[in-house]
Formats: sequence, C-alpha cells, structure tokens
Amino acid sequence: MVKARAKSQVPEETLFDLESEYRVLSSMLHSEEACIEAYDQLSISDFYSPHNGNVFAMICNLYERDLRPTYVELLKEGHSLGVLTSPADIEQLKYIALQYIDDQNIKYWIKRVKDKSRLRRYEDFLRISYQSLAEQKDVDVEQVLMEAEEKLTNLTALEIDDHVDSPSEMAALGYDEVERRFLRYKEIKELHKGVLPLDGLTTGFNTLDNITLGYKPGDLIILGAQTGHGKTAFALHTARAIAVEQQKNILYLNTEMSRQQIALRWGSILSSIEHDRIRKGDINESELSIILNAYSRLRESGFYSYPCPNLTPEKSISIARKFKVQHNIEMMIVDYVGRMEKFDPRQPEWQVLEQIVKTQKMLAQNLNIAVMVLVQLNPDGTLQGARRMKNECDLMLKLAPIPKEELEENPDLKNFRNPNYYLIIEKNRDGISGKGIPIVFDQQRQTMKDAERT
Repeated sequence: MVKARAKSQVPEETLFDLESEYRVLSSMLHSEEACIEAYDQLSISDFYSPHNGNVFAMICNLYERDLRPTYVELLKEGHSLGVLTSPADIEQLKYIALQYIDDQNIKYWIKRVKDKSRLRRYEDFLRISYQSLAEQKDVDVEQVLMEAEEKLTNLTALEIDDHVDSPSEMAALGYDEVERRFLRYKEIKELHKGVLPLDGLTTGFNTLDNITLGYKPGDLIILGAQTGHGKTAFALHTARAIAVEQQKNILYLNTEMSRQQIALRWGSILSSIEHDRIRKGDINESELSIILNAYSRLRESGFYSYPCPNLTPEKSISIARKFKVQHNIEMMIVDYVGRMEKFDPRQPEWQVLEQIVKTQKMLAQNLNIAVMVLVQLNPDGTLQGARRMKNECDLMLKLAPIPKEELEENPDLKNFRNPNYYLIIEKNRDGISGKGIPIVFDQQRQTMKDAERT
C-alpha cells in the first residue's frame, strides 16, 4: 500500500504553469523593470520547462552585460552558446516574444512561477518521503518526523535565510573577530605607523575615516544640512573620494539638478577653478586645458549619475538592483530624500520620510552596498520631518557652518587652519559620536577637506 502511494497522484497541471513562465520571459524581453524584478526574484530552477529556464538564463546574461535582451539578441546568444538550434526551439522563442504583457503585472506572474516551483518542491518532498518509508523496515518515528519538520520549515520560509547562532558559534565568532583585530592593530603599529586600514569605502575625510573605518556594505548613512549649506557638494566630495580616487563604482541619484549642472560642478571639483567662472565661461585657455584634463579623470572613474526628478522609493530599489547587476556598484547616494514622492499623500511628512529611510536601509542590506541619503535640516539644526529616521541609520552626519563668534572664542579651533564648517557625527553605531570635525568647505570650488592643524 505504501509503495502504491509512492507514485505522485498530483495532476501535472497543478505543478506547473507554462503560461505564467511565457509571460515572465516575454515581459523581460520588452521591459527593463520586468527584467530587474525577474532577475532579482527568480532562478533557473523556478522554471518547469528546461527551454524556458535556458531562455531565462540567456536573458539574464545579456542584461548583466548591459545588452538589451531582445528577440534578435536572444537568437544570437543562443547561436553562440549552441542552444536554440532546432526550428521548434526558435519557433517557441518567437511565440514567447509575441506574448507581451504590461510590465505592471510582472509581480503577479513572477509569484505564479514561484508558487508552482514551491509546489513542485513540496511534491518532491512527499514523494521522497513515501519512497523512504517504503524502503525502511524499522522506522525511527521521531527522527523521520524531525527531518520532515525541518524540510517543511525550509519550504514555508521562502527565500528568508535565517540562521540562529548557537552559543559555541557565537563564542567562536567573537574569538575570531577579537584575534583578527588584535593582529591587525599590532601590524598597524609595526608596519603602518598607526594608521588604521578601512573596513569599507573611504569617507573622503581622514578624521572621519579614523573614527568610522569607512562606509561599510549594508550601512545607511544620513547626511543632513540646511538649504544651501553643502549637501550636494558633500555628495560629490564622497563621489570623488570613492569613484575617482578609489576607482570604485557608485550610483548618484540626483532629484534636483540637471545633467549639465552636475557636469559643471565636476569641472570645478576636479580642477579647483571657481564654479561661477566655469558656469559663465569666464576662463582663459590655460584654465580650459586644466578643466578638460580634469574631465579625463571623471571619464575613467566609477561615477554613474542618474537624473530622476520623480524618484520614488520603489523606483530607487529598481534602479539600484539594475546598477548592482550591471556595474557592481558599492555605494548609492540619494540627493535628496525630501524630493522623493510620497507613498501616500495623506500621511504626515515625518511618517513618509521614516518609511523612505527604512526602505533605503533594507536596500543597503539586501544588495550589500553602502547607501547615503541627504536630508534637510531645520534652521535650529534638528532633522526635518522625522527624528525617528535617526533610529534607522548606522551613521548620521550633519554639516553646519561654524559661527563667527565660535571661531573667535573657541581655543580648540585656533589649532586648525581656516576651518569654516563642522562635520558633526550625530550618531555612529560602531563608534564614538557627538564629535564635531572642523573642515574647510570652499563653496566657490565645491571642495571639502579636513582642516589642517597649525
């Protein structure tokens, strides 16, 4: 009786849905948004049809190489890989390409494909369990039930990769981390003259690097400043340090300025020639040559700028996924969060901003990149809209001018050469906070640097 039940009695049509598979693939051929969603949510094993799985893999390979996955490109890819060689395969691919649907439905069809994949894994579990029972004479009931419970838990957990550390694992992790840091610090003292190496990307400020050890993957960094006090200059300073100096790929989402305005700012940042003069064209031939040479550094950098005046949290996720796939970005900068469109216009501003920041924190963790968002400060220096945004971030920085009275009266500032701004560490999840770093912000040249000690 058990042997008779070992064979699956589930109708095949319950376990797969070719129509949904076709619609997913067709949408990927016609829509970049659909391509990003499917790339992120599905794998080859989720497709019942081996042919559809191969088509999915080829579309993903084309997209990773920044090639638009069209029907013609797929034919070329299939030919180069030695697949899709039969007339039937080509005819089926043509059929898929013609089944275009509005990509707004893509999440529904992806869920259909994934649900069928989960049902097949469940059916496999049942079939293998029956077969195992049929082959055993003495059944250890507790062991069988425990194994079954574990497998079912894995099926119902979807893609959530939960891991519970045992006491021994946590102790071993702590031991390894402390030993690694001890040996690293010893090496620093002996070989590197006490300069700590970074755990992540440079911040562009030596003092901040020493305190934070850099912007780390999964970090959410908030930079706050009042209007006209250097938010964009700070973002581009960060971009210069990481994309130009370190040659790492970053994505800059610009919600306010035109492409031409950003390009002109780069000319000033990289040439140290006043921005107003560049903007007006008030430069001589020698300065023109300097600026053009400066742009060659930008050309070889990892700076990707995406103008998006109608940015939404959902769109930022889609864009970040795309650039992570195609360019392996290590950081994304959102300039600035106050310009993002609301989830629900009926919600109060503080709640909207809090939700946006939570979305960016999840994005940083899921893509394993650093994310910096720029926010507006109130005139009194408090965070505009949502104090609880601070709870979501790993590092919160504020940029504020140093009052003239403080420059004259604070004896500590006399140890620095021409400081005019504070870079304030409001929160630092992994280190000290409540510290103001004196910096020099040259607004005409759009440059920032640590204030030098006298």
